[in-house]
Amino acid sequence: MTMDTPTGALQIVEVTKRFGKTTAVDDLSLTIPEGSFFAILGPSGCGKSTTLRMVAGLERPTSGRIFLGERDITDLRPHHRPLNTVFQNYALFPHLNVFENVAFGLRERRQKDIAAKVETILELVQLPGYGDRKPAQLSGGQQQRVALARAIVNEPQVLLLDEPLGALDLRLRRQMQIELKRIQTEVGLTFVLVTHDQEEALTLADTIAVMHDGRLEQLGSPVELYENPRTAFVANFLGTSNLLSGEVGERRDDALVADVAGHRIVVPADRNHAPPSGRIYVGVRPEKLHITTEESQVPADHNAIQGQVVDASFTGIGTQYQVRLPWGQEVMAFAQNLSAGIRLAAGEQVTLHWDVAHTFALDGAEEAPLAPTAKDTVGARP
Repeated sequence: MTMDTPTGALQIVEVTKRFGKTTAVDDLSLTIPEGSFFAILGPSGCGKSTTLRMVAGLERPTSGRIFLGERDITDLRPHHRPLNTVFQNYALFPHLNVFENVAFGLRERRQKDIAAKVETILELVQLPGYGDRKPAQLSGGQQQRVALARAIVNEPQVLLLDEPLGALDLRLRRQMQIELKRIQTEVGLTFVLVTHDQEEALTLADTIAVMHDGRLEQLGSPVELYENPRTAFVANFLGTSNLLSGEVGERRDDALVADVAGHRIVVPADRNHAPPSGRIYVGVRPEKLHITTEESQVPADHNAIQGQVVDASFTGIGTQYQVRLPWGQEVMAFAQNLSAGIRLAAGEQVTLHWDVAHTFALDGAEEAPLAPTAKDTVGARP
């Protein structure tokens, strides 16, 4: 099924929203391409839901404008905007069956061929034959599909998704992530997802906007944000990073050489987001680290630091190691479970080494994020 409704990019232009003396969204500008799956990701209180409510017309910006294509929708009432929203609680009518829930908007708009349209949408969300059931007779995942069907059947230009999978258990949530991506691809609508779940954003979105304290922290593809974070907040909110405090040393055309407690660490120029001089963070993801007891096995062109294993946690797909470095900081390394080989034990002296290409450098003036522990998740998908 494809929609042929003319659309355009959704543009949020220099939008600010204040509640009294509190600034919830601060000078935010985003362009969300037509037909894309776009995620606004951030912790509670970062302004992401307020942004969605302004797009939906449920809140009015203090300043700034919102456009859909060339049309300024900033002052339009919610029901006059060519948008639909799917909420976490689904908001289905309990007294209506599935068919009537889906058909509700079509009847309000006096559409023709209602039965055919409803049946087509129920096929799309894989609920054919469920039209006579009441919401209470459905599972959480099925109720979510009905909510999606009810929103999509009205052929909006943009579908807004406000933490849509938050009420589902982990298994259902992962299943619905796959279904959401399939549905978005089939209908070709612009989907805008608001979530605090990093895995959900990485799995679903073509582009992610990370928000922090009401401002846009970084914008990019899931791979770009994960592999090349530009701030300490992004590095540890989108996955987990080992951030080592150091100083800017030698600068070359192709790289920065940092001094980390007397260790020479090389950072590629295109992954260097640190200031020209002074304190910096040198970062590397836990799964990029190799851990060995044989220093002779370390390639000459790798970055390397010695340490001592303080904890080893077997997770099934691999082992998470907590390693204490000579100056007392602890870092995490993740070793994939490729064989039934011997795992390292607490107390062993090891060398951590990694490819220079996997190193990044950030501004050391940022507030130091919490150090990763062996109980943390290593990235979004180890």
